[in-house]
Amino acid sequence: MHAKDILIDAYSRIQEEVHAAVEGLPPDILNARPSDDANSVSWLVWHLTRVQDDHVADAAGLEQVWLSQDWEKRFGLDLPRQDTGYGHSSAKVAKVRVDSADLLTGYYDAVHEQTLEFVRGLTAKDFERIVDERWDPPVTLGVRLVSVRGAPGGHSGPGPP
Repeated sequence: MHAKDILIDAYSRIQEEVHAAVEGLPPDILNARPSDDANSVSWLVWHLTRVQDDHVADAAGLEQVWLSQDWEKRFGLDLPRQDTGYGHSSAKVAKVRVDSADLLTGYYDAVHEQTLEFVRGLTAKDFERIVDERWDPPVTLGVRLVSVRGAPGGHSGPGPP
């Protein structure tokens, strides 16, 4: 099995988890925050999707789906266009509200498709390419794709055992 096949399977599991976590939930549940400092389901799914969109688009040299497919306008959030949710205060978390689970899953599905299209075209050598020199050691494409996949585990639900 090639590394890209493992990543395709791993990213497909995120998609399944996102759908399972939000489908059928009404807006009041999606946007609910158990306490003032807690994240809503809407924010968690939006954030994990924004991070995947941002990081994969950057590594692939593509425009983010958030901007290229007008998801930023569809969500209509009072946040900067490039915002991914990283470091959000409680007040910013409160700005991420949706009217339906379909908005969240639609955006995730679009990001998922761009991610898989990119990963399908990779060769073994591609995974060694440096994509971020701000770290020591510099981050390779392989490490970036694994870290993006790993981050949603705490955001999308319990996942498989």
